[in-house]
Amino acid sequence: MSLAITKINPAFTDVMPQEYLDLVADGPFGTNKSAKDLGLFKELIEDHPLCAGCNLAMAFRTLISSLPAPEDTVIVGSTGCNSLVFPQLAIHNVHSLFGNQNAVATGLKRGLKLRFPDKNKDVVVMAGDGATADIGFDMTLHSWIRGEKITTVMFDNELYANTGGQESGMTQFGTVRNMAPTGKKFQKIQVTEFAKLAGCVYVAKLSTANTAKIGQCLRNAVLVAREIGPTYIQIYTPCSTNLKIKPADSVALAKKRVKDDYAFEEYMTAEAEQLLVASGAIKPKKQKDQADKA
Repeated sequence: MSLAITKINPAFTDVMPQEYLDLVADGPFGTNKSAKDLGLFKELIEDHPLCAGCNLAMAFRTLISSLPAPEDTVIVGSTGCNSLVFPQLAIHNVHSLFGNQNAVATGLKRGLKLRFPDKNKDVVVMAGDGATADIGFDMTLHSWIRGEKITTVMFDNELYANTGGQESGMTQFGTVRNMAPTGKKFQKIQVTEFAKLAGCVYVAKLSTANTAKIGQCLRNAVLVAREIGPTYIQIYTPCSTNLKIKPADSVALAKKRVKDDYAFEEYMTAEAEQLLVASGAIKPKKQKDQADKA
C-alpha cells in the first residue's frame, strides 16, 4: 500500500499484462489527478458488471478518480450492488460483511496508523443505503461518535436494489416498494443530520446530477478526515432497474430530485474549513461569495 508497489521489477516487465503496464505508465498513482482530468489518464476502474445507466457506477467512477492519493487508500465496501465493482478496481479494497463496513474501516485505519505513523493512509467506506443507514447504522453512527478519521460515502438509491427493490430506511414516505405495497409508513432517515450531531466535521449531500461536485466533495472529505475526524457524503443514485425507467432517464430523475428535495448541501466545521482553505481545496468564504456573485 504505497507508491513503491505500483512499480514493476524490470525482470518481469516482459511478462506483465499490457493492462498493468499501461496503468503503471499512465495511471493516477502519485500524480494528484482528479475527476476533471478524466480521459487524460488510465482509470483505476474501466469495466463493471452493473446495469446499463447505473447511477451508482457513474458516481463510483467519479469518486475513485478523485481520491487524493489512490496508492495510499483502502476502500471498504459492503454487500450490495457496489460490491460487484470491487473485483475490477485497481486499488486496495475490502468487501466486508453486510453492515459492518465502518467497524472494519475503523480497525484498518487504526492498524495503518500504527504501521505507518508518519504517512497518510486514507480509508474510505463506500456502501449503499441499506448497509449504511439500516443494517449497519449502529456501526456507522458509533464510528462517527468515536471520531474515527475515516470518510463514509453512502450511495442512496432509496431501496435495496441488489435484492429486488425492497424499501429501506432511506425510502421516501408513502413510496410503494416491495415489502411496502401500500406505501412506506415512516419518514426517510435524515442521515446527514445524524452525521452532524454524531461528530462528522464535513458533510455533503448531492446527486449524480452534480458530477463535478461529487469529485470535489470526495477530495474535501478525505483531506479533512486525515487531520480532523469523520466525514460523510450522501449521493442520490437512482436505480433505473428497480424504478423501471429507461437508463437514459435516470440522470433526468436525479436532476428533478435536485429541484424537489435533493439540492446540494455542504456542511463543515470552522476547523475543517480552515484546513481546506489552507490546502487550497476551497476558497475563503468571502472570496467564494464574490466569485459566485460575479
